[in-house]
Amino acid sequence: MAVTSGLWTVDKKNTMKLNFKKSGTGPPLVILHGLFGSADNWFSIARELENEYTLYLVDQRNHGDSPHSDEWNYKVMVEDLRELLDEEGLEKVFLMGHSMGGKTVMNFATQYPERVEKLIVADIAPRYYPVHHQTILEGLNSLDLKTIQSRKEADDQLAKYISILGIRQFLLKSLTRDSNGFAWKINLPVITQNIENVGEELAEGSVYPGPTLFLAGANSTYIQQKDLPDILEHFPNYELEFVQNAGHWLHAEQPHAVVQEMRRFLG
Repeated sequence: MAVTSGLWTVDKKNTMKLNFKKSGTGPPLVILHGLFGSADNWFSIARELENEYTLYLVDQRNHGDSPHSDEWNYKVMVEDLRELLDEEGLEKVFLMGHSMGGKTVMNFATQYPERVEKLIVADIAPRYYPVHHQTILEGLNSLDLKTIQSRKEADDQLAKYISILGIRQFLLKSLTRDSNGFAWKINLPVITQNIENVGEELAEGSVYPGPTLFLAGANSTYIQQKDLPDILEHFPNYELEFVQNAGHWLHAEQPHAVVQEMRRFLG
């Protein structure tokens, strides 16, 4: 069943299928969010492109409105994406992912290169990243959702761990209300237990030969000079562009610059 809101069609299929939001007309462009995020993070980008592409904004498993699962790694997330493309009858797509989503699309493109027309990877490299979300996870797990009465109260408690308001606002987008009060959309216990999987490197020898754009935040450290040989090994047909005045969340900090780079590369 699909529920249509405005120009967006929200997928509400079987419980084990990914939730996604679809808009626009033209060649299919599939976008995957990063850790702790959701499809909603890419609405402003999609609005700029929906006259040129059919946008599929996807909630990865254990995020957004997609199903929760005890199994959470890039192997299953790649197969989630393949199943979505199969169900939608999409033989070949433009594919983009940010951070964790970037790792998912890199893995997908190297395993199913025939399904990817062009690839965009936002602010992540193929290498291994050590766990660096401990403070965030500690803060999220510290919230007693049974006693919290308001979002303001949740923000005040989270501020003890995370001082930057913008990061707290981003994280609290995954806090929702149900019949029992507040609840997480993200599968916080499974993410906490399996957080090391997020930093996993691409398999040795995996290659996507198609056109690939790496978009990096100029103020971010996620893509560094030392990563270029590794990127070249896996993506020999790559280009790298830095988005000025942007950190890791480049699509939120400089959306117009990101759209401009996407148009240039995909067009």
